[in-house]
Amino acid sequence: MSRARTARRIAAGAAYGGGGLGLVGVAAVGLVVAEVQFAKRTVGSGLPDPPRADGLYGGGFCGGGLEPGPLRLAMMGDSTAAGLGVHRARQTPGALLASGLAAVAERPVELRNVALSGAMSDDLDRQAGLLLDGDAPPPDICVIMIGANDVTRRMPPTQSVRHLTSAVRRLRLAGTEVVVGTCPDLGTIEPVYQPLRWLARRVSRQLAAAQTIGAVSLGARTISMGDLLGPEFAANPREMFGPDSYHPSAEGYATAAMAILPTVCAALSLWPESDRLEVARDEDMLPVAKAASAAAGQAGTEVTPARGPWALLKHRRRRRVPSEDATPTHPPATLTHSQDP
Repeated sequence: MSRARTARRIAAGAAYGGGGLGLVGVAAVGLVVAEVQFAKRTVGSGLPDPPRADGLYGGGFCGGGLEPGPLRLAMMGDSTAAGLGVHRARQTPGALLASGLAAVAERPVELRNVALSGAMSDDLDRQAGLLLDGDAPPPDICVIMIGANDVTRRMPPTQSVRHLTSAVRRLRLAGTEVVVGTCPDLGTIEPVYQPLRWLARRVSRQLAAAQTIGAVSLGARTISMGDLLGPEFAANPREMFGPDSYHPSAEGYATAAMAILPTVCAALSLWPESDRLEVARDEDMLPVAKAASAAAGQAGTEVTPARGPWALLKHRRRRRVPSEDATPTHPPATLTHSQDP
């Protein structure tokens, strides 16, 4: 069964109930889970909580009060969205994206990160509530990075996608643009050896493709995390992964943010590139399931909703995330950030 067909089955099961694991059976998934858990114990964790990065970025763009207020950027998801593994707030993906968005928009950006280390997709409803159930206006855009813990803790993929699409729907109804960083490729974890490495990759990509189908159907954009966004991770794992060999290093997060930033800006109509296809870069318009399958197999690929059952497969040019304004000018006192040791 093709990846596109399997992903379509998972997404349909999430929407209508039922569904299974596709060709990768429960026993095989159990082997992957056992190997990944062994890898995590082997490399060890022992990482401190992610630094808090909530606050206002791009304060230099504040003027005399006649300009529009700050753009509101939110982060949801697991330890990768939270920035586990780095020691400075400015090194977290949320801070990097807020700084980059401020530079592109030439406008201050207010960041609120409610991601939780160790979270699975069933925590997304709680996280969405933190962003939406209050007096503050909803975010202009929300980046969700989720999926790895769903695989390692054996959450059924239909259930995983159902929780994700529920959160995306809730955000979209509130008027928030959504970008989903899909499930990363667990086959890149160094202590996971063959023959289970290819199986871990297959399970991860099946879930990533199904996540894409569900999110795009609700008007969200997705970006394929794949092997954590780009050949740089495969070529330089010692530099791109942190001390636990599981979470990205500061350089790894910067590489990931550099790949996500164009999609965030495009969702807000701020990127100089349009959504028109560039054939020279192998961009295409495909049925959503085929676009999702193709994106899952090529890290850093964006899938954008088009008309009807079609989607755009985009490979946007990356732009280095600026670092000179990567520290918030002030942390708003009303913001909260949940962390899990």
